[in-house]
Amino acid sequence: MANTAPHDPDFPARSEACLTAIQDRLDDYDPDELEADYAGGVLKIGFADGRTCVLNRQAAASQIWLAEGASAWHFSFDEDARVWLDTKGRGQLETVLAEILSQKLGRAVTL
Repeated sequence: MANTAPHDPDFPARSEACLTAIQDRLDDYDPDELEADYAGGVLKIGFADGRTCVLNRQAAASQIWLAEGASAWHFSFDEDARVWLDTKGRGQLETVLAEILSQKLGRAVTL
């Protein structure tokens, strides 16, 4: 279970680094497959089918939220593991996002 309390003083820099790193990796994809746009703490990923996936910072909760279709995840930073973990135990942020991308692109994706 993630062990970050709300109002984590490191959250702004830590979440910015996470979302920027994901943006950088997504920039390597063909724009016909997906386009990623990061601004103001929100990373929007648009797919060829017109659907979007959104990651955004939730400063009050010190979390990164991910929404895709009717599904949503809330990730808190785990100090011990040094990763963003879903608060309901559904995995690491990068793993969950890679699974979504794999489904949307029809091929295996790792981040």
